[in-house]
Amino acid sequence: MRKFRIKIEGRIYEVEIEEISENETARGIIPPPPSNTAKVPQVESKPKPAKVEENPVISTPKPSPAISGEEVVAPMPGKILQLKVKEGDQVKEGNALLILEAMKMENEIIASSSGMIKKINVAVNDMVDTGDVLIVIG
Repeated sequence: MRKFRIKIEGRIYEVEIEEISENETARGIIPPPPSNTAKVPQVESKPKPAKVEENPVISTPKPSPAISGEEVVAPMPGKILQLKVKEGDQVKEGNALLILEAMKMENEIIASSSGMIKKINVAVNDMVDTGDVLIVIG
């Protein structure tokens, strides 16, 4: 077991990493492939024609806000757990704006510039994609 110290966005984390061999996994050893494998006959299949829907649902991207200012965008897809600011609040660069849950980890989204919160485009429990505009700071 090896210990490492990692610095991410100014915060220091200590992690332990276990080195495993090529034939191991976190749960144990992967058994070698059987030596007497029987060959499976290949069957040719004809491609099926694609179904054409009469009214397909088309996903449209969220419109960008008409308000000018510094846009804080989602760095990854996830779920909004908590809003730490409201429209009209004054924030400084580095202040926490919201908590975004991604891959069962809570990520604090911080202000990239100082100013007033002009627009909040998300609510608690909203799902967001990478690049979605979360907040506009002016």
